Amino acid sequence: MHFLIADSFTDSLGRLTGEEQKLVKTTVFDLQVNPASPGLSFHKLDRARDKHFWSVRVGRDVRIIVHRNESSLLLCYVDHHDKAYDWAERRKLETHPKTGAAQLIEIRETVREVSIPSYVQTDFSPAPDLVAAEPRIEPLFQGVADDQLLSYGVPPEWLPDVKRATEDSLLTLADHLPAEAAEALLELATGGSPRVTAPTSGDPFAHPDAQRRFRVMSNVEELQRALDYPWDKWTVFLHPEQRQWVERDYNGPARVSGSAGTGKTIVALHRAAWLARQRPDARVLLTTFSDTLARALQIKLNRLLAHEPRLAERIDVHSLEAIGVRLFKTHVGAVKLASREVVRRLMADAASAVTGHKFARHFLLAEWEHVVDAWQLDHWEAYRDVARLGRKTRLPEAQRAVLWQIFERVQEGLRQQCLMTASGMFCALADVLRGRAQAIFDFAVVDEAQDLGVAHLRFLLALAGGTEGPRPDALFFAGDTGQRIFQQPFSWKSIGVDVRGRSRTLRVNYRTSHQIRSQADRLLGPSVSDADGNVDERHDTVSVFNGPSPRIEVVSSPELERELVADALEAWIKCGIQVQEIAVFVRSEDQMPRALEALEQAKLPCQVLDDSMSLDAERVSVATMHLAKGLEFRAVVVMCCDDEVVPLQARIESVGEDADLKEVYETERHLLYVACTRARDRLLLTAVSPESEFLDDMRGR
Repeated sequence: MHFLIADSFTDSLGRLTGEEQKLVKTTVFDLQVNPASPGLSFHKLDRARDKHFWSVRVGRDVRIIVHRNESSLLLCYVDHHDKAYDWAERRKLETHPKTGAAQLIEIRETVREVSIPSYVQTDFSPAPDLVAAEPRIEPLFQGVADDQLLSYGVPPEWLPDVKRATEDSLLTLADHLPAEAAEALLELATGGSPRVTAPTSGDPFAHPDAQRRFRVMSNVEELQRALDYPWDKWTVFLHPEQRQWVERDYNGPARVSGSAGTGKTIVALHRAAWLARQRPDARVLLTTFSDTLARALQIKLNRLLAHEPRLAERIDVHSLEAIGVRLFKTHVGAVKLASREVVRRLMADAASAVTGHKFARHFLLAEWEHVVDAWQLDHWEAYRDVARLGRKTRLPEAQRAVLWQIFERVQEGLRQQCLMTASGMFCALADVLRGRAQAIFDFAVVDEAQDLGVAHLRFLLALAGGTEGPRPDALFFAGDTGQRIFQQPFSWKSIGVDVRGRSRTLRVNYRTSHQIRSQADRLLGPSVSDADGNVDERHDTVSVFNGPSPRIEVVSSPELERELVADALEAWIKCGIQVQEIAVFVRSEDQMPRALEALEQAKLPCQVLDDSMSLDAERVSVATMHLAKGLEFRAVVVMCCDDEVVPLQARIESVGEDADLKEVYETERHLLYVACTRARDRLLLTAVSPESEFLDDMRGR
């Protein structure tokens, strides 16, 4: 007998209390070991339309809903008695007549016979029930043939509702449809062309559309993993559209991109695991931008490969700087890296010593980081002739000559202190690795790749095969150009990393509700492109679930903002959101006291994040927006979105020309976008008047 688990079960399990979850897991393990055990209390649901639905007793009031027949037992749902029975009475398991995929379908007759309205938020209340409303615009799919809609996975009984759907009603209708149907309709409504998976006449659970929501549990270890991490279910349930980019061979560097929440990190994790699985002797490097993100990757990888420890042993997870320092020590010698603060001091001293210029300190530091140090320019002629890719301000030769006097002094200061910059370390390491006959790592998978610098790419290219071009499959990148906040754009192709023709954009957002995603997207354009002309289209991205609209609140004083945030946090906790599922972000350290005061008023424990912190503690996470990258929470507050804070006035005042000002505004938009898209279900943005101009963009004004 096949023992299967549905994603609806892992979702509902995560909503129970900790003690209830423990009891449910014990019962589930008993079910897998012996479904016919006399100790299990099965009850046939006589009122259910699907006669294969049964309940299994867990304690006094909790019930597991299973679908049982001669060949399989499927875990469908778990909740308290009345809610569990109600769920089963409104659903049935069927094989779609057109696609051949197994689907848990909501029975149309159990839904009130009304037009479906758009989602309207009332404070922090849950989504409203369906209420009567007149369509305000023409139906979206009136001219689409029934056969085409069926090919998307729309259940036949829901065809009339789909044909009546308007722009206002589509999102709520999507909540009642199987995921593949909802995603296809949302894409069709936004001008896209949904992909249609070939029909199958075989096992309905083997169809790609079914594999996104049902998984066969072949052993106890796999079941343990699925039950322990319902919040991270997509490390177990890989979307078919993601799988096709994970499990393929590439003849050069490849990249997956997509807006926040589309599963790029999950693709990177599965890619690393697939490469290790395909090549039994291979070593894989899984790397990312910071130590914090590397720890998060390691936790997710441990969950993914919990039953394959030998496979996990061949995947090294490190931040780029950590693996760089380790390899440099092994192949070159000990290295002492210069901190950014040391470079700032050297730059200030050099700028004071060289007369006859008016360059701002911020400009000097940016020119150093993005041009001189990034490209490791070590003599005047190199700086004089460099193209300064990504830098906007034009510099004639006379100005460059003055600048070079400053940068020479900085380089000399570093040498005197026996210090090396991270860029210098990576470039020196690349030179050493290119001469090796034996590769240290067979494959490198890079998450958050949009913030890679020139030296990082040179190092990765050397790992992957050197100047003759990287080995097939050796480099795989996951990132979002719209989340670039640390690096100025430059040409990857000029380094030797060309992803043209091997770059794919993920379109389905699993992490962030439609309301949060669509409002955050207003901070960016409908498409973003890199310096090599690779374009990521964002207009056809769809979210797979609905939720409350973000709240944007502007008050007259910090005291009122503090009270507002405290009230919101208390309301979220009452709604069942755990403290560790909440984060508060601010633009910089200067605004941190306002965030901490709000948490103090709410009487909630908190932790201020840095690169050494763990996210497992039962505390609200508090951090600057720069540290938000790669993280995710059920609920997020973005505080202090005041004028002159977002965008940061200090950055604007340091800019000398309009071209550079545009770059500052772009990265500040990216930064706010990153902070907002950490939220899954709830998002609150606050400001003390006058507020940031970016908030009007999010409102659609």
